[in-house]
This record gives sequence, structure tokens and C-alpha cells, in this order.
Amino acid sequence: MAPTVLITGASQGIGKATALLFARKGYNLVLTSRQHENLQAVAQEIQSFSSTTPLIVPCDVKEPSQVSTLVEKSLAHYGYIDILVNNAGIYASGPVEQFSLSDWHQVLDTNLWGYIHTIEALLPHFLERGSGTIVNVSSIGGKVPTAYLVPYCTSKFAVTGLTEALEAELKPKNILVCGIYPNLIKSNFLDKAVFRGNNEQDLQQRREQLQNVVQNPVVEKPEDVADAIWNAVQNQKTEVMVGSANFSQTVYRWFPGFTKWVSRQVLKNQDVSH
Repeated sequence: MAPTVLITGASQGIGKATALLFARKGYNLVLTSRQHENLQAVAQEIQSFSSTTPLIVPCDVKEPSQVSTLVEKSLAHYGYIDILVNNAGIYASGPVEQFSLSDWHQVLDTNLWGYIHTIEALLPHFLERGSGTIVNVSSIGGKVPTAYLVPYCTSKFAVTGLTEALEAELKPKNILVCGIYPNLIKSNFLDKAVFRGNNEQDLQQRREQLQNVVQNPVVEKPEDVADAIWNAVQNQKTEVMVGSANFSQTVYRWFPGFTKWVSRQVLKNQDVSH
């Protein structure tokens, strides 16, 4: 029997690249995101080179009832799930005082609670089988505190804690829990990112700044993160730093004050210290 992987945020970027890679490795696939048409396009691309027909289940991971339905349909279709890849996420940038409570909830409900919802729904199945793998795609923002990314870093530091605590508890039960930590990735995550500013010009500059960064040829691609996820699964790793994230973490460990200063200077844009 081919193993089965469930991937959230599978309609684009890291999720799509991961789906394509695992399809090439012969896995059964459950693909979920909010964009049904985009999921269909990914499934068609997979079927162009593989005999695998992915199961598509549109789902908003912020909604626990939809996640429960996702897991129920997946188990009814395949009978088992071996790997959960938590990937659905949202980026947020701007002065912290410009984020509303609604913004905070949007970021935390997606980046943190979305992961908790899938884990809560699928963990009983893993425990019953006595095996399973949970891969949480976090971010270097879950290791290195960065100015003007406060809601985002809050969510990703929480994912880091969730991942490490789960790993400590579930390892004796033969369930692997792994955190994946990329830097910025060259993908279309900007389409749904949250930008806030002190004025409209500040907001637009933040968007353009990030667009310029991700166009840099040295920025990692979604396929690099997909390879890291595959590496973690195959080699039973509990943590994988992707590419330049290794450098970012090392610099922060040795020069934490300098790293925070640099993030303030680079990302402050029109924000003014009083």
C-alpha cells in the first residue's frame, strides 16, 4: 500500500511543490486549501505525470468543523493517513500598533490554530495506528524575533513551541513531529499577505519592499522547502533549517542585539521613533 500524505495550503507555493514531490515519490495525496479551482489545477498537473489521483477537499483550516470533515473524508477515501503537512499560512508586516484585533485573529487563527485544528482531528488516528508523522512548516520568524513582523512572529514562535512540545511527548508513541524553518520564499504568498502602515504610502512601500526581496535570485524557492520536508520525513528529523535560514539563526545566536537593530532599520520604512 502506498503511504498517504495530507497537505494543507496545497494550492500554491510550498504546498503545491510538496504535493508534486510526494506524488513523484508514489504517495497517495489529500490536497486541501480554500481555493478549489487552484487545487484542481494542481491535481491535473500531478495526473499529467503520475497515475495518482489526489483527493481534493476544499477547507478553511481556521474552521474546526471543516477540518473535521476534511479528516473524515480523507480516512473514508484512503482508510489511513501516514503524514500530515501543516503548511497553510499568512504573512503580516507593519507597525504593531497598526494591526487591529481582527488582523491578529486572522494571522493567529490561520498560522497557529489552523495547525492545532488539523493535529487535534488527526492525532487520534495516529495514536490508534501507533505511527504517524506531523510536519509543521514554520519560519525563521519562529526562531528569530523580527521588528515589524510582530503578529507573524508571534504565530510562528507559537508553532515552534507547539512543534517542540509535541515532539517531546509523542516521540515515545512512535509519532514523528518535525519543524521546517525557511526564510522568505520566492512564491505568491504576497497575494494574501496582510500589510499595515502609518499611511497608504507606508503600506505600499512595505508591499513593494517585500516584492523586491523575493525577486532576488538568491531567495529560496518552494521546491527547496519541499525537499526539506521530504528530507525530514525520510530521515526522521525533528528540525530542518532551509538554506539561508541557517545563516539567519546563527547570526541571531551570536549577535541578537545587532540582528534586532538591523530588522528595525530595514523594515521601519516611514515609522518614526518618538
